[in-house]
Amino acid sequence: MKALFYSEHGAAQVLRYENRPDPTIGPADVLIQVAATAINRLDIVQRHGWFTLPGFTLPQIAGMDMAGTVVEIGRDVSGVKTGDRVVVDPSLHGVSAHSSFAGHGERYGELGVLGATHPGGYGELCAVSADHVHPLPADLSFADAAVFPTAWMTTHHALFRIGELQAGETLLLHGATSALTLAATQLAVAANAKVFVTAATEEKCAVAMALGATATTTNRDTDVTAWVMHQTEGQGVNMVLDHVGPALWEPTLFALAPQGRLVTCGNTTGDSVSIPSLGFLFQRGAQIKGSDAYFSTDFADVWKRYCQGIRQSRFSSQIHRQHPIEDGAQAQRELEAGNTLGRMVLLHGS
Repeated sequence: MKALFYSEHGAAQVLRYENRPDPTIGPADVLIQVAATAINRLDIVQRHGWFTLPGFTLPQIAGMDMAGTVVEIGRDVSGVKTGDRVVVDPSLHGVSAHSSFAGHGERYGELGVLGATHPGGYGELCAVSADHVHPLPADLSFADAAVFPTAWMTTHHALFRIGELQAGETLLLHGATSALTLAATQLAVAANAKVFVTAATEEKCAVAMALGATATTTNRDTDVTAWVMHQTEGQGVNMVLDHVGPALWEPTLFALAPQGRLVTCGNTTGDSVSIPSLGFLFQRGAQIKGSDAYFSTDFADVWKRYCQGIRQSRFSSQIHRQHPIEDGAQAQRELEAGNTLGRMVLLHGS
């Protein structure tokens, strides 16, 4: 098969589009002919070698988020057949004991992830545990499906299982056009929360407003805490979902309402922060909570809601640009430059 991969860490030029061995499948697995795969920030972080998940190896075929067609099934597979259009759950949590991926599903250990620790959607073929593929309705495109798995599952888990966001509550998000914030904005709006979003530019703020945000502001020259207090009449927000980290940590923390929750699910700008005031935490009853890996058992339900939302125009896949897979290095450069207004998708066979 052809695949976009790298054998050493570095800038985008380490990516090569060349032949790689075809994947083999176990008795409880299926083989997917990948049609579309979305670029995630982790693809770039691991390529550089800034951080890698436990179990990462070189050479690496990235691509956690993918959709395509089943072209081969293992002998023990039922409920899936060749020709099925599917979206893939890349987490190896909860895979069948008979799958070749069994033993990599520990959520608090070495959790395997297709496209991060195992070959993923940057290859034109990908082996997947059969219980981790989900039907793709005929009226949804492969590209619309490919942007779903990591961003929408991660944010749904963080917002509702960890953060316990309720209707009528207020939520602060940063990075309006990042994959996680695009998904979180829409999920929170659908849950009838009031969503406040910051971004680097007015153009990116406009994207959040179009997705239903209550108010937005740029975060390069704005006192974020003061802005939030103005928007909430001095109360602060009930919840923050933060994946940015150090760059906006202090003003974000001080924007919390009494008994507010700061849920962290990423560290884009660094891995180390300090708590500027313990007194603020205990006087306000504020909480800082880490959002762990999502449950694969939640995937089917959240996927169904996403498909319904896309059909009814309540959700948007917010795709900025689609590139042929062989141009994947350029697509990653565009994402790194920080000028995209949505998701970047790579297409096989385009």
